[in-house]
Amino acid sequence: MDAASRLAVAVDMPLQPGVELYRKVAPHAGYAKVGLSLFVEHGPAAVEAFRALGARVFLDLKLHDIPNTVELAAARAAALGVSLLTVHAQGGEAMLRAALAGAADGAAKAGVEPPRVLAVTVLTSLSDADLARLGHRASAADVALALSGVAVGAGVGGLVCSPREARRLKERHGPGLFLCTPGIRPAAAAAGDQARAETPGFAVEAGADLLVVGRPITGAADPAAAAEAIAREIATSKDDR
Repeated sequence: MDAASRLAVAVDMPLQPGVELYRKVAPHAGYAKVGLSLFVEHGPAAVEAFRALGARVFLDLKLHDIPNTVELAAARAAALGVSLLTVHAQGGEAMLRAALAGAADGAAKAGVEPPRVLAVTVLTSLSDADLARLGHRASAADVALALSGVAVGAGVGGLVCSPREARRLKERHGPGLFLCTPGIRPAAAAAGDQARAETPGFAVEAGADLLVVGRPITGAADPAAAAEAIAREIATSKDDR
């Protein structure tokens, strides 16, 4: 797997600037991550625009609702031809199974490959203190581990976690588990609203398969150079598990 195929750029901006930015970074990033703000503003047109550029689209909607609603939404999302789709592990096993069923059905009816459904464990913006205020007695790492068991048991195609939990989740579920890690920040970058951020090298060495990077690339004076530097760090880092 080359470095570009392990890097997703979060194009959280209006569609035309996002398309222009992705054109610049495409040699170094195989995925365009379409998140809530972009999808709410432009809907399926956002997916179509990035697919037309040859990007694999990571549709990051973090679906979390009753099983029937999530099944319907997953079916519509899969029919768009996206490669990755996120749901919240906290929705529970029945909801996760419904998402998988909906994604498979929607893709089959549209004649496209079904997306890999990724279950989000604990948002990278949440710290242990944040979780304590929400009533959790366990740390973010322990909550992520518990949720991972539910998600893997439901049959999801992978997990979303912070780089700090990646090693532990691979040890728990095996090296074949697909892990996506947002909260990626190069050494000199500001953490922003990420409470559990780590460098690209840290994520790769911990076992991450796909790294999601937004502002360190989209906010850079030269986004292509920023993406190239991150891809280079991915390529030169080694999973040391």
